[in-house]
Amino acid sequence: MNLKEVCGPTSSSDSLEKVLLSSRVSTTVTRDISANKKIQNDVKVTMSQGNQLESDGHGNETTVAEVAEVAEVASSGGSGKDTSIVTPFLVKHIADQNLIPKDNFHKYCYRHNPDVQCNKSTDELKMTQIQQNLEKLSRNDQEAISHCWSIFGAAPSQHRTLILQGLLSQCCFPQLSLISQEVSKLIKIDFISNLPYELSIKILCYLDCSSLCNAAQVNQRWKSLADDDRVWHYMCEQHIDRKCPNCGWGLPLMHMKRAKEYNAAAMSQCNSKKRKLEDGDTAEDASSSKSDNQQNQPQQIVRKKRPWKAVYSERFKVERNWRKGIYTVKCFNGHEDGITCLQFNNDVLITGSYDTTVKIWNIKTGELLRTLSGHSKGVRTLAFDDQKLITGGLDSTIKVWNYHTGQCISTYRGHEDSVVSVDFYNTTIASGSADKTVKVWHVDSRTCYTLRGHTDWVNSVKIHHKSNTIFSASDDTTVRMWDLKSNECLRIFGGVENNGHIGQVQCVIPLTIKTEVVEDTTDESESEEIREHGVNNNNNMNNNNSNMAANNINTDREQTRQQRRDRNRISIAQNTQGAQPVVLRGLNEANSLGEAPANPENHHEAQPSLPPNPNYPTHILTSSLDNTIKLWDVKTGKCIRTQFGHIQGVWSIAADTFRIVSGAHDRLVKVWDLQNGKCIHTFGGNTDSVCCVAIGDSKFAYGSENGEVKMYCFDDDD
Repeated sequence: MNLKEVCGPTSSSDSLEKVLLSSRVSTTVTRDISANKKIQNDVKVTMSQGNQLESDGHGNETTVAEVAEVAEVASSGGSGKDTSIVTPFLVKHIADQNLIPKDNFHKYCYRHNPDVQCNKSTDELKMTQIQQNLEKLSRNDQEAISHCWSIFGAAPSQHRTLILQGLLSQCCFPQLSLISQEVSKLIKIDFISNLPYELSIKILCYLDCSSLCNAAQVNQRWKSLADDDRVWHYMCEQHIDRKCPNCGWGLPLMHMKRAKEYNAAAMSQCNSKKRKLEDGDTAEDASSSKSDNQQNQPQQIVRKKRPWKAVYSERFKVERNWRKGIYTVKCFNGHEDGITCLQFNNDVLITGSYDTTVKIWNIKTGELLRTLSGHSKGVRTLAFDDQKLITGGLDSTIKVWNYHTGQCISTYRGHEDSVVSVDFYNTTIASGSADKTVKVWHVDSRTCYTLRGHTDWVNSVKIHHKSNTIFSASDDTTVRMWDLKSNECLRIFGGVENNGHIGQVQCVIPLTIKTEVVEDTTDESESEEIREHGVNNNNNMNNNNSNMAANNINTDREQTRQQRRDRNRISIAQNTQGAQPVVLRGLNEANSLGEAPANPENHHEAQPSLPPNPNYPTHILTSSLDNTIKLWDVKTGKCIRTQFGHIQGVWSIAADTFRIVSGAHDRLVKVWDLQNGKCIHTFGGNTDSVCCVAIGDSKFAYGSENGEVKMYCFDDDD
């Protein structure tokens, strides 16, 4: 074999290129010849293994008659020597039909199995193209090519491998490129459609939302698997009311909407029963229907179940709108003075104002449903559930309302000054007042306990019912944790050594955070400097008889706070002369129970360990007039993160599983990520300071000093 036989006639070029090309080709040919010799040796060893029948699993069903036909074609086109070689080869390697398994999954390979849908349509098109190209050749060439295909088709797996190795060793780069393109298409396996149903579902559970939606667009089989309720139920478990550790997304619980749907289903079912009774022709029909109802007792409300994919999709849209800032704004105007407090559920928004009224609004229509009047001074705080509304006013009273009818059920008197904050759980009411105390009202036992320890106004109280504790925030820059059973102070959050607030604390929220949160990092040297600075400040304050917050908050912020609280101080000044003794109606006050030491320096001492209770909240969130929002570790009593962004005092905060909403005197409302503490959105355009905020799954609301209430809605329902 020379160079001309291998590569054909060469083009004209200079002698040096011919020499180089000749040396390269000769080296390649030598390597191919050695490879062919090795293949021939392997063929000889294989052929000498005997007449044992093999089944390669590729689904060859060639019969003896077909072999004879192929042999006849081969003999007609070649010599007798060729026939003597080809015919025994084909007869020898035709598997006995009795040895072929009846099950298609064992009888055929994946690609040739008739029960597998893989890419049969693609193979059919390809074979049609091959047939068309084959018909363009002469008859002898067609017979030769068919002869090669027959030999390869009859060969067992080991022989096929040798044939392919020999062919590949003779292929040039154009042929190898063609083989690479064809093989890349053929080796793709639709494993999802051919694996057992349970395994396919398990695999799809590892995909994210976007990948599942793309998988549903592959074909009908993939769509049925990707839309399976079990897959999306797993997706909901991973994301709803928690952050997924893999993708970082969390979806709102939207429990308010779920409760509304449940009530709507109950009402519709009751109405349908009434309609059936009203449409009865005779009294006998009514009696028979009653008997049927009695037989079916106990009856349960039948709720229409939605696919889990629809549940996930609804919450995913809300979360996407939160992140991208897609919202609609609703305004509620009607108060004649500044807004002091507000709360809402899925149906109504309730607001309190300095104008001594409480207004109830329809969220969907914006209509004013009812106005509650009863306090003689401004309404400072409120809390409500499905049955009752509790308000606290600057007139030192707490009122319980049936807000559905507008009736005042009861009034509680006991505080000596304005009631600044209220919270309740079941039959227990907690209230914080400007008289520096926290009162716990047990309605069922008609008793009241006073918790003393704060040295200034108590601006916020929150009941954590799981651990049976109360958290209170005060103008003395500290937050206290109380035990409802013993009425003792369990822990004080504050102090420079704990990186506490240096301004009046306006709000506190207990949280149970299941995921890891980002914490501030400080060097040991910085911590030592802070600790020394705190000790020096404490000594200076003791010597000068001045308040720590007053020394650290600038004059502008002090004036800001004074402007808002001048309204509250008016009631104190008016009642200094001729004040009536406090009368407790309906409840017996237990004085001195739960009384804590009044020494403001106690919170600088070492924090005692908390009594064992696995239900304590993991963290608390606080806001202050020092312009900051702080996250505290309940177990250690230390501040682990401080969020900066407001340029004036933060009056109010609200939080859910994923976000924090804050309103401040700088007329801004900010939305923060609870996990990392970063500011997501800032909403401005207000003409006065923001006094109160509230948050829900798909919306938040805030009230301003100018009497305006705005609600930002991030769902598509409104």
